[in-house]
Amino acid sequence: MDVVRSLEAFGRLRKSWPDGGPEVCLVPTMGALHAGHLSLVEAARKRSDRVVVSIFVNPTQFAPGEDFERYPRPLEQDLKALERLGVGTVLAPEAREMFPAGHRTRVLVEELDRKLCGLSRPTHFQGVATVVLKLFHLVQPRAAFFGQKDAQQTILIRRLVRDLDLDIEVVVCPTVREQDGLAVSSRNRYLSLEERKAAPVLFRALERAGREVALGERSGPALLAGVHRCLAAESRVQVDYAAIVDPVDLEPVDRLQGKSLLALAAFVGTTRLIDNTWLTP
Repeated sequence: MDVVRSLEAFGRLRKSWPDGGPEVCLVPTMGALHAGHLSLVEAARKRSDRVVVSIFVNPTQFAPGEDFERYPRPLEQDLKALERLGVGTVLAPEAREMFPAGHRTRVLVEELDRKLCGLSRPTHFQGVATVVLKLFHLVQPRAAFFGQKDAQQTILIRRLVRDLDLDIEVVVCPTVREQDGLAVSSRNRYLSLEERKAAPVLFRALERAGREVALGERSGPALLAGVHRCLAAESRVQVDYAAIVDPVDLEPVDRLQGKSLLALAAFVGTTRLIDNTWLTP
């Protein structure tokens, strides 16, 4: 397995791959790999023998006061997991490689970046879009793999690919969950024992909404009221947002008519978690 820390070295490696060889698949990550990340790698490996996994804790998607400094960085552990899965190339640059002194360019996907998570993290998706576009340029993948847990991110990246006419397929893989329904996340390790017991309420709130839709409920406000009642049962959980939105433009849905996204974010203690599900009448 090639572990490349320099963008210049990666560029030389990328040019050595023949055009007629296996298609290149990219799995972008921030490391601290868990079962969700590894499911993306496995999906990419099923598609191609030429898989690039990036490991980069992107400083531009963290706002001041967020957890950039303490974000877990178990690189050696991550590399062992990727080697076991047969990954051929890992791109793990330092921040000064990706954003050298004097870097001034940012990528903005207007409107989508200021909804849902963007309301409380207004610079987050600008950082995401910038680093993802840089990775697309460096790796030149035919397909890039992302997780459904980060639903807003996948919608934004699909819009970026469409608007910039990039010949890249955005593959979205299902959310991986713990046995009690909690979506796996690198941030779950921040939870105390009692907070970890409370956290699955996010999944229960999503399930409740799904059951109500199955029973005939179509009102967005009524469904969200049920979600809030469910979340309010856990005193350690403080809701950031819960919303039912259109899956293309993230505009609020007042009444379900087609496939809609129910997305929520909440603080469990001091740890911010996100989750989502599709609602289809």
